Amino acid sequence: MADTPPVEPDSRPDERFTLASERTFLAWIRTSLGLLAGGIAMVHLVPEFSTGSTRTLLGTVMILLAVAAPIAGLRRWLQVRQALESGADMPDARDLWVLAIGSTAVAVFAGVVTVAGALH
Repeated sequence: MADTPPVEPDSRPDERFTLASERTFLAWIRTSLGLLAGGIAMVHLVPEFSTGSTRTLLGTVMILLAVAAPIAGLRRWLQVRQALESGADMPDARDLWVLAIGSTAVAVFAGVVTVAGALH
């Protein structure tokens, strides 16, 4: 087993940043749980909302976003941890964009369906 060199006190990342990164990861998990609950509710609990195929489409997209969120959150947490430990630049926000655009698309589609249903 190779000896690892001692870590210089100044080279360790500040624990506050590490803990903040972990809290952000937990926020990704909470977001995932919210999307999962919303997706299941859309499919099973609001039969008066539009048509069955519309509810299924919206619910499925929300559930897929719920699957993607913790994966993206874990990936980002690992990238941030590595950047903090090595002193490198923070990772880009590509995963954040994907989740934001997906959530926005669900909201816009649900809004259009709601308004269209109210006008008929």
